[in-house]
Amino acid sequence: MKTIALLITGLAGLPTLATAADIPPPVQEIMDATVNNWSGDDIEWVDIFDPAKLDTLYSKDFAARYREAAKHPAVDDGISPFDYDVIVNGQDACPLEDLTLTPQKTAEGQDEVVVSFRKMGCADGDEAKAVSTVRFEMVTEDGKSVVDDIMLQDDETKETSSLKSTMDEIAKQ
Repeated sequence: MKTIALLITGLAGLPTLATAADIPPPVQEIMDATVNNWSGDDIEWVDIFDPAKLDTLYSKDFAARYREAAKHPAVDDGISPFDYDVIVNGQDACPLEDLTLTPQKTAEGQDEVVVSFRKMGCADGDEAKAVSTVRFEMVTEDGKSVVDDIMLQDDETKETSSLKSTMDEIAKQ
């Protein structure tokens, strides 16, 4: 019995690998699109905020904030309130490397998915080794899990910012 208890205690500290079934479909779809967008392949860019995706992948609150922010496009003749990819948190990236998606609970018991990846693996120096982290905060609406906020971590300062807050600031323009 002691051996089993020790084995369980020893395994408790190891990271768990999430299976695709553990990852909420909205996060999986967003990350699949992001990986494809930065794959380097000659493919059409997938807008993770197109109207159909807003209505199915994101909470009603997130979608409403995005639509308000979208009234202020980042570039002339644009449709997006952002002039950068919000998942890679930049305008440039290489094919994403070392991608991990880890479902977990916040301190408040809310579901979230922590995603980490290297976005500049094709670069030189420290930039190529830097790991980016994005947290998808989830809620349940109409019986399904949807993204309620995307928390972005600044690669240099490690400060975290809420995409919903960013959209609110854009909408105030």
